Amino acid sequence: MKVLVIAAHPDDEALGCGGTLLRHKAQGDRLSICLLGDGVSSRGQQGKVLKQALKDRGRAAAAFAAFVQAELHLIGGFKDNQFDTAPFLKIVQAVEGLVRSYQPDLVYTNHGGDLNIDHAITARAVLTALRPGCGHQVKRLLAFEVLSSTEWQSPALAEPFAPNVFVDITPFLPGKLAALACYQEELKAFPFPRSREGVEHLAAFRGLQAGVKAAEAFMLIREVS
Repeated sequence: MKVLVIAAHPDDEALGCGGTLLRHKAQGDRLSICLLGDGVSSRGQQGKVLKQALKDRGRAAAAFAAFVQAELHLIGGFKDNQFDTAPFLKIVQAVEGLVRSYQPDLVYTNHGGDLNIDHAITARAVLTALRPGCGHQVKRLLAFEVLSSTEWQSPALAEPFAPNVFVDITPFLPGKLAALACYQEELKAFPFPRSREGVEHLAAFRGLQAGVKAAEAFMLIREVS
């Protein structure tokens, strides 16, 4: 099976489905990761400092992809927290081009109700690119959650993340935590959500919902069988 992750930023793929990707790899599936945005250009850095930050984030993404043995498509052309300033069609076409060339069976992407505007636009762009009858073979489309974005959204403003698919990552949680070290600069001390403990607690909570020790949760957007 060919699996494709389409994420707004480098680290979304690690937080949202890192354990699931390790499970796919153990099952012999082919993995590919597409990252649309640079993930750092909104942080006030300029000049050489920004240039170095972009390089560092790219290296982190490459290290994570190597850890899970996935191909990496680092588009990175869309500025952090500014996807709403880019022509929506341009984002859709970037996704369409990769989908046509890779022809995945299963796609994971961001949740459309996330607080982060780039996540929301990515989800919409992916759903648009994967509309039926448009030259792809995707049989399953799933949305993942990203700590410090999904849970920070208010249900008064957007659709809450309501998972209906759970993947048992109990044997792969240590590997997910090790892989997250590739994005060490994105992690902070607990109780910040993007911390080692935060990832462990969320995996345990999702596991409780599914009757396993550790799980990653997803919303099924579309399935064709």
